[in-house]
Amino acid sequence: MLKKVIKKLLPLILIMVFLFLVFYVGLWLVSFKQYPVNFGVNFSPEYARSLGLDWKQVYNYILTDLKPDYIRLSAPWNEIEKEKGQYNYEDIDYLLSRANENSTKVTLVIGQKVPRWPECFFPEWSDNLSLIDREPFLFSYLEETVKRYRNDPALEYWQVENEPFIKFRFGECERFNVDSVQNEVDLVRSLDPDHKIIMTDSGEISLWYRASKTGDILGATLYRVVYSRFGFVWHYSYLPAGLYKFKARILGKDYNNFFISELQAEPWFKNGNALTNSIPKQEKTMNVKSLESIISYTQKVGASRVYFWGVEWWYWMKESKNDSRYWDMGKMVI
Repeated sequence: MLKKVIKKLLPLILIMVFLFLVFYVGLWLVSFKQYPVNFGVNFSPEYARSLGLDWKQVYNYILTDLKPDYIRLSAPWNEIEKEKGQYNYEDIDYLLSRANENSTKVTLVIGQKVPRWPECFFPEWSDNLSLIDREPFLFSYLEETVKRYRNDPALEYWQVENEPFIKFRFGECERFNVDSVQNEVDLVRSLDPDHKIIMTDSGEISLWYRASKTGDILGATLYRVVYSRFGFVWHYSYLPAGLYKFKARILGKDYNNFFISELQAEPWFKNGNALTNSIPKQEKTMNVKSLESIISYTQKVGASRVYFWGVEWWYWMKESKNDSRYWDMGKMVI
């Protein structure tokens, strides 16, 4: 009986395998075309501090030496509202003011979940609140932030949440409320209809459907070499560049509305950071040849803009390890 079923299904299986191979080869064939790319950078004061750096010094050097046209910054809820109902925007004011002085356009990320570890940034005072009870405070923080910066000359885009539709939770995101994301987006739109909203998703492990339908611009991460959850190095070299373009276009996001929000340009740290991992270990997931290859690959994915992820690490390598190769390469590209 089983042999008969297999015999009947075999032609269908072979056809499906053949069609998959044709599709896969087709993606590689369309991966040779290069697109003009505008490069920007991500920056996190907290990440710079974790490397033992003066974040303002790093930030100003980025603006004046790398001279990016675009930068992606965050306004973490736990930093802005450390005390319930009391908002402190001193650092965010500084970041946008300096960006404006250097003609750098800002994407400002707001919400429960913003870039960098631990991924979600809830104020400590909200720890004992239920999702329902916490939501009005979340919306108040969003409203205060949008009203404060919607007319800021440095602001180019809002990003609401960071990769909110990933199915699994990592970092400190057990209490992340995905059900409020659409309401957050609607609130930002109502308060500031003049600035488009970016929604981001994982480039490698998500289909992007919800993110593409929720925001005006789709942002995807792009990582090529990472550590798996089992501790070994995992390469995404089997993914053709054309796959990113195909996914974006089929979801209705053309070249101008598709960004790479995080381009891997630093090592993947499974545990700790640059201070606790040896340089040889770091070079397993990021080295100069890797960065050259990633930059070349990115120019074939069909995205109009790409934000480097890891400029703080470039600076740390330059100042702490006397290795300016990454900084110099980024400067040349940007």
